[in-house]
Formats: sequence, structure tokens, C-alpha cells
Amino acid sequence: MSLAVSVEGLDVPTDVRSRLTDDDVAARLARKDATLWGPEAEDEAAIRLGWLDLPSTSRSLVDQLAELREQLLSEGLDRIVLCGMGGSSLAPEVICRTAGVPLVVLDTTDPGQVAAAMTDLERTVVVVASKSGGTVETESQRRTFVAAFAEAGLDEQQIGGRFVVVTDPESPLAETAAAMGARAVFLADPTVGGRYSALSAFGLVPSALAGADVGALLDEAGELAEHLAQGDNPAFELGVVLGAAVLQGRDKLVLADAEGESAIEGFGDWAEQLVAESTGKEGRGILPVVVESPTAPGATGPDTLLAVVGTGTPAGSPSLAVDGPLGAQFLGWEYATAVAGRVLGINPFDQPNVTESKENTQAILASGLPDEQPAATIGAVEVRAGGGLLDGVDLSAHDGVSLAIDALLAAIPPGGYLAVMAYLDRLADASAADLRAALAARTECAVTFGWGPRFLHSTGQYHKGGPQAGAFLQITGGIGEDLAVPDQPFTFGVLQAAQAGGDRKALADRGRPLLHLHLTDRAAGIGQLLAALD
Repeated sequence: MSLAVSVEGLDVPTDVRSRLTDDDVAARLARKDATLWGPEAEDEAAIRLGWLDLPSTSRSLVDQLAELREQLLSEGLDRIVLCGMGGSSLAPEVICRTAGVPLVVLDTTDPGQVAAAMTDLERTVVVVASKSGGTVETESQRRTFVAAFAEAGLDEQQIGGRFVVVTDPESPLAETAAAMGARAVFLADPTVGGRYSALSAFGLVPSALAGADVGALLDEAGELAEHLAQGDNPAFELGVVLGAAVLQGRDKLVLADAEGESAIEGFGDWAEQLVAESTGKEGRGILPVVVESPTAPGATGPDTLLAVVGTGTPAGSPSLAVDGPLGAQFLGWEYATAVAGRVLGINPFDQPNVTESKENTQAILASGLPDEQPAATIGAVEVRAGGGLLDGVDLSAHDGVSLAIDALLAAIPPGGYLAVMAYLDRLADASAADLRAALAARTECAVTFGWGPRFLHSTGQYHKGGPQAGAFLQITGGIGEDLAVPDQPFTFGVLQAAQAGGDRKALADRGRPLLHLHLTDRAAGIGQLLAALD
């Protein structure tokens, strides 16, 4: 079999396994039984189980994409840029990183990062991917590329030939693609939710055009699919373990790539969305914590389960190793997440809280950015907080930033977590990611890190709908040169600030501890934060 799961230091209660076995959950899931998650989830589940068929139904894409890639290469178009968010970008990024082929993933509203993608236009094809067809980040990026191609001297027909679109049937993006004369339009299966779409057109189109062997991915998944009706299949076992761990108080799933010879790169970033958005609701769920290695700070703890993905053995107690190629990993984790949802008694296919920050963003764009004065400016860092978080903290002290962070760490509730949310350029400001390990070294609580607005389509659901046990560090940055969004009344910088403000409001409305640090100089500010944590 193409997937193997080994567990160390965690005993699954007999009643958990027996209930699933007695209810024939493995076979019922394999045949797409929508009643598995209760009557309230049945309507949603009935239209969200198409991912189980993707190893076979996506097969027809392989030859189409190979032909399209050859056509593009014959025209000198060998640079693929993917404009997409969440489920539309995370799987292709992992696929291409693992395959070692170049793919520019644009899942941001940071004006610097967007501007940096507008290079080498003479050899660029843009894949625009959005299930709903109305994602504000993706539509803003599309408009910007259209304008950039026009400025480079391409006419309307030539511009259309530089776009490949992936969306659901009858979406606004499908209509836009037809109007602009896109070179190719791939209509995805509407019964596949975004975070379960790795083996659909959303995962395969940009990956294949970039040069990845997507046929091999489907072969790997297909080998596992043949066994999913069996009660002892490894994906079922993984789901049982994930659910049972939560019932035993281990609701933080730490995700790490296997060290050394692992053939998978960055798998945790994809699994993070799948697990967080599927289980983080109704005040409970599994919090994914992506760490730098199995031995990184925060990889183990009293409420964690460490999962090492790739090759090898469990890395401690309690932990599990999930061995297998990428295609099998995709399908196996999707199946396991659905099983874990059954164990936890939640619907793994809805995301009831994702739209809240989006609606807050739209309100801010309509009314204008609020004038929020900092409580203090320390070097390159402006400090803001609400809810009395910094009451009694002497921000004028030479280590005022460190004291503010200490106050936030002290506000993490027992069994809670700290989420670092960086609305920055994840390429130019990449060192900001080092804050996760630095903060994890200063607390026994789990520490996550997410790039904004990317995480809003991922752990953002868990932040609002999961256990209200989080404390939040939001980091924003000054903008050297803003970038207009063509034919829109806002710039990328304003959109990014509105998204950060909308998320702050969603968290503040829940009374969660929130520290907002704005970096007037990004490089200097990140260095200052890391020094404060040293």
C-alpha cells in the first residue's frame, strides 16, 4: 500500500475504534455516505465528497495539460505564475517544491510581493484559480497582470492568451475568462471543496504547466484509493489517531517534514488549512502547528501530537510518522480529516467563520482605514493593543517591545496557543518566520505562524470558530511604494491594511488578547523583534 502510519506513545481508546468499526465508517466514507456526520451536516456533505473520486476523474486532465504545456513552451512561455488563495494555491506550491520545478505562487496583497511578480512578462503565463470566482485577492492580482501585459505592448487577444483559468462552473471568474478570451478554462468539480482539491484541476493545472508529473500523483493516490473501504487502511488509522488524540487532551497537531531523505517539502502548509478549516468550529477542533523540524522549539508539549510526514519513524512520544508519496499523502490526509470529524462530532466540510474577516475588510474599504494611534513607538516598532493587555506595562523602558510581548505571552490561557500573523512580504520579509521558533522557546504553549492574508483562508477559521483559547500577535509593515489595483478605488497597500484591520476586529469582538506591532521599517523592525526575543 502507498501509505503507512506508525504511532508511538498514544493509545487509542478501545471504544473510539470500536464505535467507528461497528458503524462501518471506513466503507461508508469510501462510498460517499453523507450521513456520517449527523443530520445537520448531511446537506453539506452530500455535495462535498467528490474528492474521493479524483484519482480517477482527474485522469483526463493529464494529457490535456501535457499538450497545453508543450504549446506554451513552443511559444517561449515557460514562467508560470499562480494567482490563488488557500486551497487554490497551497497544494500546487507543495507539488512544485517537491518536484523541484519553478512556480511563482502569488497569494498575497502585499504590494511589494505583487510588484515583484510582475517581471519577465515576455515569458509569463498566469494561472488564475478561484473556486468561488470572487476572491478579492485573486481578482485584484488578475487585474494587475492584465494592466501589466497591456503596458508591455500586448493587445487584448494576446493578453487573453497569457491566462489560464481554473474555477467552478458558472462562477463570476468563468464569465470573466470567457470575456477576456483566456487561452484555457478548466471547470473544476463543484462537489470538491477548496481544501480537498489537491488532486483536482486546482492542484494539477498550475503544477503540470510548471513541469510536475501530475500523472504520477494520481497513480500514487489511486493505489491508496483501492483500499479506502477497508477498516484497516492507513488513512482510516490516521483519522482515528487524530480524533483520539483530541479526546485525550492533545488537540495541537504539530506538523514537520521528515528530516534527511524526505521527498516532500512544505507539506505542513497544505495540511494546516485542511485540518484547521475542517475541524476548527463549534468551539473545538485540531490546531495544526507547522514547525521547522521535528526537534524545533514547540514540537512537543503536554497537549501536542507530533506528526512527521515523509519517511522515517515516529520522533518521540507521543508522535506518529506518515510515510508515503505525495499523491497518497494528499488523499490519505483528506480521508483522515473526514474520519477525525466523525470522531469529534463536527462537520468537516463547512467553514462558518471564514467570511467574517472578509466582511469586516469590505466595511473598512467602504468607510476608510481607522486612525489608530500607537501606545508607543520604540525604534522601528509601533505598539498597539486593546482590552487592557498593556495596562501597567512601561513601554518607555529600553526593553518596551520585549515587555509588551511578555504581556501577551502571559495572557495565553491554560491549554491555549499563540498565533503570529504577519501581514508582510513572505519573500522579502522571510526572516519574520523566525519569530515562531523564538516565541516558542519562551512559552510552553503552542505557537503558530501565518502569512497574512494567506492564513485567513486557513487557520483563520480555527481562530474564530475553534476553542477560544488563542492569543494573537499581528505584525504589519510600512510600505515603501504602493501599487494600484486597476479600476478599483483602493490600492494593494490599502487592501492589505483593511484585511489586517478586519481580522483585528473579528478577534477583538471575541475578547481575545491581541498585540499589534507595526514595523515602520520592515527589515529593522524584524531585527528588533528577534533581538527582543533573544
